[in-house]
Amino acid sequence: MRASGHRCDPVVELVVPIYNEQATLEASIRRVHAFATAELWMPWRITIADNASTDSSPEIARRLTRELSTVSYLRLERRGRGLALRESWSASPAAVVVYMDVDLSTDLTALAPLLAPLLSGHSALAIGSRLARGANVVRGPKRELISRCYNLILRAALRARFSDAQCGFKAIRTDVAARLLPLVADDSWFFDTELLVLAERAGLRIYEVPVDWVDDPDSKVHIVDTALGDLRGVARLRRQLRRRRLVRRLAAVAAVPLTPIPLTPIPLTPIPLTPIPLSRNRLSPTSIARAA
Repeated sequence: MRASGHRCDPVVELVVPIYNEQATLEASIRRVHAFATAELWMPWRITIADNASTDSSPEIARRLTRELSTVSYLRLERRGRGLALRESWSASPAAVVVYMDVDLSTDLTALAPLLAPLLSGHSALAIGSRLARGANVVRGPKRELISRCYNLILRAALRARFSDAQCGFKAIRTDVAARLLPLVADDSWFFDTELLVLAERAGLRIYEVPVDWVDDPDSKVHIVDTALGDLRGVARLRRQLRRRRLVRRLAAVAAVPLTPIPLTPIPLTPIPLTPIPLSRNRLSPTSIARAA
């Protein structure tokens, strides 16, 4: 069920999946709202995608939709971050949908570079990367090692060419998502990886944005459970990619060419100017001519 105070369809929808995030939800959504208001040059909407929270997150989210007209709330009764993204992206009226973690570990200044290649038709997907040249990352050695090892596994087992599967900062065109999401089986943490691998195998262009990223020490992600689930997902996907049926369906995904997304210019209003009164001591053009 979606609650919203939004008045018109957005061009970009910023989806923030949550599960029991009462401590950080309001501050994070207000921060994203302030940034989008100041920096985005097209109609946009923020959607809080709640996958079965049991704390006060639903009440906070509904209040935010009443106070901020460009915030909507989607409530799901099943757990799964991938499920929250699938449901919100599939129902979105926007041309581009974005996923960002509620902890906002990725600096929001990367949002415009994330959107530009999708709006122009250059790329089908865009991802923030903590491992690309130019990224600035602050995190502990344990998480750094796990992240790099996981991406090496993806390269070896699935021939992945993208540099960072797990950064919580991604975007996809909805015309591409409509064809690609039905092929993604996972509804949990492996959702991102499966989406990117299938996109690559379909021949879709994935644009990478180096990000500034600071680790959240209060993250609710259980590293061991997530890693095991991801490894099971890698094994399953590797088996599926050997099937000709999936290969044919991926070929159909890339058959539709990308075109630029038309944007309605933001109307400019004249800036009122107050005439500056001339001083009596200031020489007029006539007096200057006489003096010459």
